[in-house]
Amino acid sequence: MEDFLSEEWFATVSNTLAVAGPVEMPEGVSTYSVVFSIEDAPPGLPHAFTITMKPAGGSISPIDAFDADTIIRLNFADASGLYSGSFDSGTALREGRIKVRGHVNNLIPLMKWFQAAYAGQSPD
Repeated sequence: MEDFLSEEWFATVSNTLAVAGPVEMPEGVSTYSVVFSIEDAPPGLPHAFTITMKPAGGSISPIDAFDADTIIRLNFADASGLYSGSFDSGTALREGRIKVRGHVNNLIPLMKWFQAAYAGQSPD
């Protein structure tokens, strides 16, 4: 498994998203972006990444899009655990370990699309 937030990790996720197919968009929306802000990421790794969703598919970049529709803040250990599957997003939300600002409704189609993109794949 690639190290979370490494160049190899971004390349793997980018390749997966590129072939994942169409995105179910929220009503009346043609594109949206979600920033994952990870303020305690180790030195040398990005402290944020942006997922941009369009009807044709999604993309990821190791930048903080200041005009994002939704911003998710969490710590590095929880973000890494969510990606590896060792930590559940529902638990994280219930325990207040994930902070969401902006259009929360954008997360539902994003999560469904991610689940479909990674169906049958293990991040290991």
